[in-house]
Amino acid sequence: MKKSKFYVTTPIYYVNDKPHIGHAYTTILADVLTRYHESIGDEVFFLTGLDEHGQKVKQAAEKRNLSCQEHCNDLAPRFINLWEKLEIKYSDFIRTTQERHIKLVQSVLQKVYEKGDIYMDEYEGWYSVAEERFITATEKESGQFRDVKMLKERNWFFKMSKYQRNLIDHINNNPQFIRPESRKNEILGFLRQPLGDLCISRPKERMDWGIEIPFDREYVTYVWFDALLNYVTGVGFEADNDKFNKWWPADIHLIGKDILTTHSVYWSTMLFSLGLPLPKTIFAHGWWLIGETKMSKSLGNVVNPLDMAEQYGVDALRYYLMREMVLGQDSSFTLESFIKRYNSDLANDFGNLLNRVSGLIGKYFDSVVPAVKGKTAAEEDIEKSFNELMPKIRTLILEFKINEAIEETMQLIRKVNKYLESQAPWKVAKENLERAGTILYTATEALRLAAILLLPVMPSKCGRVMEVLSADKTELLWGGLKSGTKLQTHEALFPRIEEEKK
Repeated sequence: MKKSKFYVTTPIYYVNDKPHIGHAYTTILADVLTRYHESIGDEVFFLTGLDEHGQKVKQAAEKRNLSCQEHCNDLAPRFINLWEKLEIKYSDFIRTTQERHIKLVQSVLQKVYEKGDIYMDEYEGWYSVAEERFITATEKESGQFRDVKMLKERNWFFKMSKYQRNLIDHINNNPQFIRPESRKNEILGFLRQPLGDLCISRPKERMDWGIEIPFDREYVTYVWFDALLNYVTGVGFEADNDKFNKWWPADIHLIGKDILTTHSVYWSTMLFSLGLPLPKTIFAHGWWLIGETKMSKSLGNVVNPLDMAEQYGVDALRYYLMREMVLGQDSSFTLESFIKRYNSDLANDFGNLLNRVSGLIGKYFDSVVPAVKGKTAAEEDIEKSFNELMPKIRTLILEFKINEAIEETMQLIRKVNKYLESQAPWKVAKENLERAGTILYTATEALRLAAILLLPVMPSKCGRVMEVLSADKTELLWGGLKSGTKLQTHEALFPRIEEEKK
């Protein structure tokens, strides 16, 4: 049987500053989806990386009195090391200053030029330094763009307008292409107006940090035309056609909603020009807010994910980020909500269940998993709940409803805790040890299965549960826990966080 493939990407991140919680969220989300697809037997490819060209990078390097390449080489390990600490296992990490990428960008430019989709023209308009693009008068008047100035210069343009009808038809014919629905409607609204052509060059006399245009050495490539091509560079476009044909088109581009237009419009029209299929889904998630305010370096309210992970644990951070955000909507990050979620879900529910079953099996069965000797309706109900949960989880994950999939799994854990309370094996053991063994086996097996379902979200802690139970991480059928297995001793999985008294 041929395996299905799953190719997921994050945006490639600017190296003009340290990674923050927004970067961490998208990358952890891609990792969770990757691990889930691996668990169901899919072949996966997960691409992330860094966008190292453009004016913002040049400005950041100048502030540090470094060359642009020195600046990039200094900051790149901060992302690589953070992803390692956050237990993110990507397939490839691409940097746009790598030779494999530069050659591809120049090759694409040459092809599109020879096709007649690139031309020279003079343009005068408002230029946003922060966005590194020309903006419309309406956008300028909105007040949302910083550092705007009037520019008049000759540049190379890509005939983006040529593919406007193709793009509208594709969006209408492929309901999964732009998600959520509100973002699809946003792009269709944008496309109701005539689509202009895209300026894809910067004169070297103004900005020289970029990939040189192969047919005009006086210009470098506009950073977005360069950066977006990473999605095909990373899977071997032109360099390795077998690899490329295996993985492209991408199954999902995960992006923040602020770069929706560049991905849905710029990137799509570039692919039309190249004659390549479009990605199956572009999913624009929301922003992490601090209270009601968008997280922003300029406002000084950026949360450092490494600080959170070191203080409260990597898996707790991963859990919180995946559980709190409804994919597509904004979510508010507060320390209070983090501690509340941690104590409620992880310490009281999940960690407590492990403590209870391992403690009781240790006390009454010498830490050896007991056998099942006759089920009652209570045990049948727990087993049925798990069997009903499995297809539900699969559907939710494939619909990118990660937070709901997590909550459904936590509901099973809460149900098992209530089952233990009602069955009270610590009381039953005094009169009927076999019955107590059946209760504890049922609770422990449900814990094992729930831990496997949560493994993509919390690989370290759920992996530790598997170690304690000496259990297989892949056996997702009821009854996979072997009676007679010796449980390992363990520390508290999630020690409760004591909130400071005001």
